[in-house]
Amino acid sequence: MTRTVWDSSVGKKTVMAVSGLIMLMYLVVHMLGNLKIFFGSDEFNHYAHWLRTLGEPFLHYEWALWIIRVVLVVAVVAHATAAYQLSRRDIRARPSKYVHKKARASYATRTMRWGGIILGLFIVWHILDLTTGTVHPDGFQSGHPYQNVIDTFSTWYGDTIYIVAMLALGLHIRHGFWSAAQTLGAGSRSRDRALKTIANALALVLTAGFLAVPVGVMTGLVS
Repeated sequence: MTRTVWDSSVGKKTVMAVSGLIMLMYLVVHMLGNLKIFFGSDEFNHYAHWLRTLGEPFLHYEWALWIIRVVLVVAVVAHATAAYQLSRRDIRARPSKYVHKKARASYATRTMRWGGIILGLFIVWHILDLTTGTVHPDGFQSGHPYQNVIDTFSTWYGDTIYIVAMLALGLHIRHGFWSAAQTLGAGSRSRDRALKTIANALALVLTAGFLAVPVGVMTGLVS
């Protein structure tokens, strides 16, 4: 039964919708946490430490954080896999030749595809930068996320990578939220305008919220 659902286009779109909403909920919480950086190093570092003690004493140190990470990895992999397979299925369904050569994919489809690739590459860089410290500039300081964030956004390439990725994220959410609503049956002629308004608002708020951090560092508001 599970394999039958997965093999269908509807099943893959449902997987994309559900996994996308899981990631969207995480992004809202993550953005709110990021904004704590404007309250100073003690507040931000304390928040980062609290994430590792979340669920104690029922859960061991960092267990809740790892559960969140595993759920996110599963969501990202499921989302990317379903998107790739749907894309390949769409390509195979096209006729081999066209009388008029023009792109069949809509603006939204192209934006989602390229935005997904950009975000996938960004996630890898973001983890290597602020989680493992592998590509972090000026020496990664474990347990000092405030300083690590400042180090990253004190470099031109750190700002550029992050800003481009967040703009791609905004477009991805704008198109993806509405598509997910349609896939899950929440869309209708009477609700479409409201759903598009919510999608635009979410995209705008999340993009602005995430971009506030590098802008804060660049302007000296966060230092």
